[in-house]
Amino acid sequence: MVFKMVGSRDGLRTAGKVFLINGFKIITMVLAFVLSVLLSSCAGPPAVDPVLEARATIESTDTAMGDWEGSWKLEDESDWGQVVTQVIALGKGKYRANVLGEFDTREEPIAVLDGQRDGAVVRFAGPGRYEYTEFQIEAAIKDGKFSGSFTGDEIGSFVMERVIRVSPTLGAEPPAGAIVLFNGKNFKQWKHTRKKPGADSVQWELLKGGAMEVKKGTGSIVTKKKFTDFKLHLEFRTPFMPDARGQARGNSGVYLQERYEVQVLDSYALEGQDNECGGIYKIGAPIVNMCAPPTQWQTYDITFYAPSANRRNAQVTVVHNDVTIHDNVSLPRPTGGAQDSDVTKPGGIYLQDHGNPVQYRNIWLVEL
Repeated sequence: MVFKMVGSRDGLRTAGKVFLINGFKIITMVLAFVLSVLLSSCAGPPAVDPVLEARATIESTDTAMGDWEGSWKLEDESDWGQVVTQVIALGKGKYRANVLGEFDTREEPIAVLDGQRDGAVVRFAGPGRYEYTEFQIEAAIKDGKFSGSFTGDEIGSFVMERVIRVSPTLGAEPPAGAIVLFNGKNFKQWKHTRKKPGADSVQWELLKGGAMEVKKGTGSIVTKKKFTDFKLHLEFRTPFMPDARGQARGNSGVYLQERYEVQVLDSYALEGQDNECGGIYKIGAPIVNMCAPPTQWQTYDITFYAPSANRRNAQVTVVHNDVTIHDNVSLPRPTGGAQDSDVTKPGGIYLQDHGNPVQYRNIWLVEL
């Protein structure tokens, strides 16, 4: 699908293609609210530009958090190349900034800077290393710019602007023959797990704009229909929980056949382990961490094949935000939290209540 993007440019990354968007600044909470209300049923493309929606929600939540992109310059004004940074909000005015040569890589950061908010400004400092040079960085986010200087083996400066990167499969329409599991209007395709007959009506929240939200303590939900082999499209959004850490930060999960969990978590700018966002829980870490900042909508496009006479183990390919993070991975066993261990039977799509208000929308499936 094609998005109309204002002031944007495309880029190719080694892990896959993502969209790099530089646009005008929208920072008011009012606009974020209006955009969320204007979202229509998510069985088709979003009603508003997803770039503007993401920018509005991120900047109204935290003016420092998220992706930044720019360039270095040496003291003689020569260009030292591209620099990108991912800023994590850690609560109580604290931040961490991972300075990188490019997004979506397993390479070590050039620098990991500690940050502290001082009014409208967030200041960062720390050591950096690039190839054989070592230096000290002083930087700040102010008035929509992330700029600073470095001294040491090399002397120079850098400036970055916020960049919004959205998945091209946001709002993907279900193809002919697809089963729409959630269109934003009702829970007809779902029930709560392990509830007595007659007490299984879904108690999660239906939100304006066509999303569902986990309601803490009500329990996980599963589709009434069971499946064998399929392609699944699903969109999710993790909440902003800067004071939380690890498994307490935007936790949920998408279980395939109720047995194999693809983790949902706010793992933005972390290492990308098997228990973080995109991980197949305790079985496989993602090839690269493609987790977007909290409050931004993300996509999973998953192809699943169940065990069969010709296939001993289940197999899965997971595409996170349009980048393949698991490629035909063999699943030797169900993951923790599975509803059962009988891998010979069909199973439903199971969404986990882990106590955090994670949101889902635009869920559809094609049987194979």
